[in-house]
Amino acid sequence: MIFTGETSVYDYLMKVREEKGAGFFVLMDPDRLSSGLVVKQAVQFAEAGVDAFLIGSSLMMNSGFDEYVEAISEVVDIPVIIFPAEGSHVTDRADAIFFLSLLSGRNPDLIIGEQVKSAPLIKNLGIEAISTAYLLVDSGRITSVEFISNTKPLPADKPEIALAHAMAAEIFGMKFVYLEAGSGALSPVPDDMISAVSGGVDLPVIVGGGIRNPETVAQKVAAGASFIVVGNYLEKSAHHRDIEDLINAAHTKV
Repeated sequence: MIFTGETSVYDYLMKVREEKGAGFFVLMDPDRLSSGLVVKQAVQFAEAGVDAFLIGSSLMMNSGFDEYVEAISEVVDIPVIIFPAEGSHVTDRADAIFFLSLLSGRNPDLIIGEQVKSAPLIKNLGIEAISTAYLLVDSGRITSVEFISNTKPLPADKPEIALAHAMAAEIFGMKFVYLEAGSGALSPVPDDMISAVSGGVDLPVIVGGGIRNPETVAQKVAAGASFIVVGNYLEKSAHHRDIEDLINAAHTKV
């Protein structure tokens, strides 16, 4: 079913942050999981207490994106949000889309080019768009998003640079800042960077990449993260039993 909340997805996310301390998202990658397996996992994760699903991939080699999103939406009653890598990653089977601008890079296609391509489709389909500043942070290795986007990540030891980008996002009127270490990151986004950004702007901060245990979740939330994203770590069946511990570490008020 499509998310049936009485408010917008954005308002729902703000309520999650207020009531639970921080929210917990699972990123589902169509290139890594079959639609049959993803449905099973989506139900399991939703029952465990996940607050929303993000759907996206750096490459999107799977041709059935609409069907993939719909398969998840039909079995959960929490928001399913598109996490696009390019302008074509749009479908009205989702509840919302993070309208991402890769402000950390200097590739104009990913700052405004792909957004111009997707904006008419988003408007025509009536999808809720949540404007989000996407900041890629160095994690100690070249990640898929760094390679595909052809952009240099922000230095992990320069929190002031991340803050300046977040300030620009706030002045632009964006609603979220997403600090991303990347899928399979060796190191997650540093705590001092999260603290600098969350303390320097009024925007909620999403943190993802390289998060593999409850202790790291708790550290990022304590540093100022409003939402935590975990993706490929949970794709392995051996890690499914960890989901409740990860969620509980984010839900500090529950």
